[in-house]
Amino acid sequence: MTSTGQQIVADHHMRVDTVSSKPKRVLIVVANPTTATTVGWPVGFWGAELTHPYYELIERGVEVTISSPGGGKVQMDGLSDPRDPSKWSSEDLITMGFVNTPELMARLDETPKLTDLDLDEYDAIMIAGGLAPMFSFRGTESLHTAIRHFYESEKPTCIYCHGTAALVDLKLSDGSYLVDGKTVTGFSNAEEDFSDSFVGQKVMPFRLEEALKERGANYVQGGLFKAFVVRDGRLITGQQQYSGRKVAQALIEALGV
Repeated sequence: MTSTGQQIVADHHMRVDTVSSKPKRVLIVVANPTTATTVGWPVGFWGAELTHPYYELIERGVEVTISSPGGGKVQMDGLSDPRDPSKWSSEDLITMGFVNTPELMARLDETPKLTDLDLDEYDAIMIAGGLAPMFSFRGTESLHTAIRHFYESEKPTCIYCHGTAALVDLKLSDGSYLVDGKTVTGFSNAEEDFSDSFVGQKVMPFRLEEALKERGANYVQGGLFKAFVVRDGRLITGQQQYSGRKVAQALIEALGV
C-alpha cells in the first residue's frame, strides 16, 4: 500500500515463454455426482484428474474453465480426496493444495452447465474421469456434442481414464464412430481386475478396453497404473488417474504454449 492509498500489485509469478500475447483457454469437464449402480456408492470425478491438469495448464498461463454436463455442485470421489480417512490419496500434494484453497473449491460448488457455454471461446477440451463417468458419460448427449464440436473444429480433444466412456458411443457428423481407426487408451482391463479384486465384486458396469475395441479403436496401454498417454492427431487420451499430467503436457505441446 502506498502513501496515497493505492495498492501495488506485484507480478511475481514465474515467467513462461508463450507464442501469443492472448492466453489460450481450455475447458475441463468433470462428472456430476451420481450413484454407482453396481456397488451403491456415491461417486463423482477423480480429484487428481482435475487438479493435476489444472496445475500444469495454469503454470503455462492457460486459462481454465471447470464445467460439468449438468452444472452445479460437483464432488470428488472419496478415495481421491487426500483428506479422506482411508488415506488412499494422501500422497497427492497437488490435490491437497487444491482442496485447501477456498477460491478453487468454490469453483466446484457451482460449475457452469456445458450447454450454457460458448464452446467456440475455447481452444481445447479435456474430459476428466473418475467413477461417475462410467455410469453417466456414455449416454450424455450434451457431452458427446461438445466433444464432437471440438474434434470437428480441429481443436485438441483430450479424454482420459474412465472419462473415455464418453467416446464409446460417440459418432461424428458423418455417422462414424470417432474412435474407429484411432489409437487410444483408457482404464485397462488389468486395472479393472485390480479394482474388482480389491473391492471383492465387479465395480464398473462395462470394460472400457473391450468397448473401445468393439468400436474399431486400436486400444493400447502402458501397464498397470503406469502414467501413459497416446496422441493420435488432435485426439489425446490418457490411461488412468496417474496420466492426467501427461495428458495436459501433450495438450500444451499441441497448443504451442
